[in-house]
Amino acid sequence: MSKNTTQTNTTLYYDPVFLQNGNLNRLSNLGIKKYFLKKNILNQLYQRGSMSNPELCKVTNMSSPSISKLLTELMNDKLVREEGIGHSIGGRKPNLYGLIPDARFNIGIKIGQESSDVAVFNIRNEIIGKVRTLSRKMESSDAFVDDIYHFASSVINNTGIDSSKILGIGIGLPGLVDPVKGKNYSYLNHSRYSTRELFERRFKKPVFINNDARVMALGEYAFGLAKGKKNVLCLTVSAGIGMGMILNGNLYYGNSGFAGEFGHIRVVEDGLLCHCGKRGCLETVASGLTLERMAREQVALGKVTNLLSLVDGDIEKITAGLVIKSALSGDQFCIDLLSVIGENLGKGLSILIHLFNPETIIIGGEMAKADQYIIDPVKQALNKYTMAHIRNDTVILVSKLLEKAAVLGASALVMENIFMDVKNTAFPV
Repeated sequence: MSKNTTQTNTTLYYDPVFLQNGNLNRLSNLGIKKYFLKKNILNQLYQRGSMSNPELCKVTNMSSPSISKLLTELMNDKLVREEGIGHSIGGRKPNLYGLIPDARFNIGIKIGQESSDVAVFNIRNEIIGKVRTLSRKMESSDAFVDDIYHFASSVINNTGIDSSKILGIGIGLPGLVDPVKGKNYSYLNHSRYSTRELFERRFKKPVFINNDARVMALGEYAFGLAKGKKNVLCLTVSAGIGMGMILNGNLYYGNSGFAGEFGHIRVVEDGLLCHCGKRGCLETVASGLTLERMAREQVALGKVTNLLSLVDGDIEKITAGLVIKSALSGDQFCIDLLSVIGENLGKGLSILIHLFNPETIIIGGEMAKADQYIIDPVKQALNKYTMAHIRNDTVILVSKLLEKAAVLGASALVMENIFMDVKNTAFPV
């Protein structure tokens, strides 16, 4: 190997983007080993924040001299920096090391039925600028993919970041998503290319996709109420119902990557037809679309409510958001509707509590904006349908991130995949 080639590899082999581009085979066995040792350090600093040499030794199983040498190289590569002095455990106080925030970036995108959110994050999970929203109905077409790409590109350009430092794009979508194959079997399946390939062809960057509920769970785990917890069920209750599961500190995918289709468990014998083709799914009795349908049907029958004044008498304009808004302003009709939704949701959750015994259940999505008007009936249902000893071990919370959890989780999805090969793995020197 020539000197120039060696220098080129020395500046690249630590870089997750380099690995994603498939160039790891350029390295010697020693180079590959060093690549993974460096990447392991980067992963620990990403997961845990600033750390000292002794702390890194403990979590990586590497020796102190090896850690010192690799940290020096990572600082020369402008990925890591010194960040002050840590606490002494005997002797001289150690230096702390952390990731340089603008060393790398990633893009989080949450695609929804009516609108999509985009945000830029640095490698320390800090948002650059604000979450931006594109009001555009989702459709399975190249034009829609192009619109998402152009909007995201404008958001990236407005931040002024160096686009060559972007590690990848994380995308959360509704529907039945296979994150390994990069396919969405419900939406954006109009092309001979997979959903992931459709976006990779536009962005020219690695793209990682997942169901929006699982992405929401990642967002809660990285930024929200699930942070630091081991066993959490994260529900997104909007037009439909989805769930992401953090089990033993890791996002659970299931055998085929489809775990968490909570909205499609059968709860009503010979119930209403669900869009999935089955009858009696939880979504048919506890989702945002169900709330809209119930409100429209009962208002048409003459129920007293201030909803009609909000839609100028046009019943078809009643939405779940308006029902929640009216409930929060004291409309008893809307409060009663939410109580029915919460009761049905609680019945479904009782099954999950008995199966998983989670420490926390976080409810997010549009319906979570109803706060106590959805949570109180959920808790009442759990009192009826769950064993007290198990129920008392579970805390029910409303997400503080709400609908922003998914776009935040889409950023975490990039890092989850970038560090997948070194996560929970020890690399001996």
